[in-house]
Amino acid sequence: MFLAVVTALAVSGTAREDAPRIVVLGDSLTSGRGIGKAEAYPAVLQSRLDDGGYNYQVVNAGVSGDTTARALRRYREALDGDVKILIVALGANDGLRGVPVEQLKSNLSVIIEEAQRRDIAVVLVGMDALPFHGWAYSVAFHRAYEELAARYRIRLVPFVLMNVMTDASLMQNDRAHPNQAGARAIADLIWPHLQPLLEKAE
Repeated sequence: MFLAVVTALAVSGTAREDAPRIVVLGDSLTSGRGIGKAEAYPAVLQSRLDDGGYNYQVVNAGVSGDTTARALRRYREALDGDVKILIVALGANDGLRGVPVEQLKSNLSVIIEEAQRRDIAVVLVGMDALPFHGWAYSVAFHRAYEELAARYRIRLVPFVLMNVMTDASLMQNDRAHPNQAGARAIADLIWPHLQPLLEKAE
C-alpha cells in the first residue's frame, strides 16, 4: 500500500512537470511575501486546478518589489516552454512610486503583446493606485487596465485587494499584504476569469 502511494505521488509529480503551464507574473502579492509561496494565491489556484481535474502546472513568477519596468527584464524567460496562460498581476509598486500612467501602459503592453505573439492567453489583474499622487492620477491608473483589456481583448480581473484590504482578517499585520485567508480570497476573484480558458485533462 505504501509503495503504491509513493508510486502514485511520483507519477503525479512527473505529470505536473510535463503539464502545460500557467505563469503568474507579479510582485509581492503574487510571490507570497510573509506567507511563503506554498500559501500564496498561485498555489491556491494550483489546488483548484488539481481538484477540478485540470492538468496544468502553475508557475509562481512573483518577485517582491517588482515594477512593470523590472518585469520587462525577466518576463521572456518566464514565458519559455509550454506556457498556455499568463496571468499578469503587476503595477501596485508602480502606483506607489507614481510611475507615469503612459509608462505603465507601455510596459504592460510589451508583456501582453509578446504573450499573444506566442499564442499565450492573457489574464490581466487590475491594480489601483492609492491617492498619494492625486485623485486624477488614481483615476487614470485605474482606467489604464480597462483600456489595455479592451485593446488586447483579454480578461480583466478587478483590483484584487479592493475588498481584501478593508478586512483585517484577510491581511497581515503590515496591512499591505494578504495572509493565507486573503490569498484564498484573491484566488476566488481570479478563478472565474481563468476557468473559461482551461481545458480538462484527458
